[in-house]
Amino acid sequence: MSVIDTIQKYEYKEVVDVWKASVRATHHFLKEEDIQYFKPLILNTYLDAVELRCIRTKDNTIAGFLGVAEQHLEMLFIHPNYKGKGIGKTLLAYSIDQMNVIKVDVNEQDIRAVGFYTHCGFKVVCRSELDASGKPYPTLHMQLKSEG
Repeated sequence: MSVIDTIQKYEYKEVVDVWKASVRATHHFLKEEDIQYFKPLILNTYLDAVELRCIRTKDNTIAGFLGVAEQHLEMLFIHPNYKGKGIGKTLLAYSIDQMNVIKVDVNEQDIRAVGFYTHCGFKVVCRSELDASGKPYPTLHMQLKSEG
């Protein structure tokens, strides 16, 4: 299940379903209205603005995905049924090695994600009180530690 694959536009609804399941399982600080606010933005705007990759299950469903734009990891979400199986690490390593990712923004309240990126070599370079949409969710701007 560790082959990295591309995502086609007709699969966007499935991608959003993975996003929604992941967010509900990990982003306990978000309100349901926030999830409903972001869902159409992701489906109709954000997915087209990034280069998408995924890992699929044996039955070809998307277990996890990422989106990258200009060396910035914009999204990395794993369906809760597949957490803890190395999918996030595999996708992140691919994004760094093949897509030249050096930056990621993380919700400060998502402690597990902050720990994950820190463990994988990122460090906090600055903090914003609001998220990119202007909502009151503090964001940590992280960058891959340079070698040497």
